[in-house]
Amino acid sequence: MTMIANIALRAGTSSRLSTTIVTAAFGSKRSSWNYAQSGSSRRFISQSTAKAMRFVQYRSATTGEKQRLGVLSEDGTQVSDISDRYEGDLITFIRSGVSLDEVKAAASKATPLKVDSVELLSPVTNPQKILCVGLNYSGHCEEQNKPIPKEPMFFSKYATTIVGPHDNVIAHRISDQIDWEVELAVIIGKKAKSVTKANAMDYVFGYTVAQDISARDWQKLRNGGQFLIGKSMDTFCPLGPAAVHKSLVKDPHQLAIKCSVNGVEKQNGSTSELIFRIDDIIERVTQSITLLPGDVILTGTPAGVGMHRKPAEFLKPGDVIDSEIEGLGKIKNKVVADS
Repeated sequence: MTMIANIALRAGTSSRLSTTIVTAAFGSKRSSWNYAQSGSSRRFISQSTAKAMRFVQYRSATTGEKQRLGVLSEDGTQVSDISDRYEGDLITFIRSGVSLDEVKAAASKATPLKVDSVELLSPVTNPQKILCVGLNYSGHCEEQNKPIPKEPMFFSKYATTIVGPHDNVIAHRISDQIDWEVELAVIIGKKAKSVTKANAMDYVFGYTVAQDISARDWQKLRNGGQFLIGKSMDTFCPLGPAAVHKSLVKDPHQLAIKCSVNGVEKQNGSTSELIFRIDDIIERVTQSITLLPGDVILTGTPAGVGMHRKPAEFLKPGDVIDSEIEGLGKIKNKVVADS
């Protein structure tokens, strides 16, 4: 993967749009959910303030393949390296328990890099667990003619599914039913066992945008009806662009959430539709499973997935998926052929 400035060119946009991509990913100083025009297609751009508690993992020309950890400037155009004490890794940083004031102090002493000069990675890599919740939006239940579930349906994805906010998604040759699902991802901030709903949000570090890419044939028809392979193929979990600290998100259950494919809107919902909210999910899971710092929870997807369209629609090489959540940013992933 090349730097962000070149991603726009690979996707067939002009160099003028590289700034638009950065703005869409991190927001501007205005606080609203606006439309912007890009050629003949309409793009959705989050204009929320990008304050200093947006964490990114990245590589740059000076670091080569070495992963670094940084925080974004207030306008979202620069990143300040805070890697030295935390091994360039968000999970190591979370485990350290360092105060946000200390982070701000460290960032203020760093020489900032321009965001468009670095390669953004997933904001969290190698979590011990990626936990997912199925059928967790009312609209997603309705489009399948299924009743609202009385308890959540959990499944998992492997960490090898994780790729960055602008990385490619592989159209694995063993499937011809690859589908999109934009999701709000929760990043756990501390060890959680037997947590009650009343204090469950204390265990959240922050949030990011996720795509729960799914091979529907393997999810529904093959592998004995078990979800694992259909959900866990390599590259099936793009995350990013940043881990947004929970202090910047007033209410994670009141966020607009959108997905488009090749510039055509496919999903447009709100996290207010969540059937089982984040605190409820954490309480239920931690009665039997311990959540650890850096673990990721994908909270479900709104209506509009390809499988339930008439006729059904599936991703193919060359398609571009835009996934966006209000205040968290936007990720853009191209579908490529299996090689």
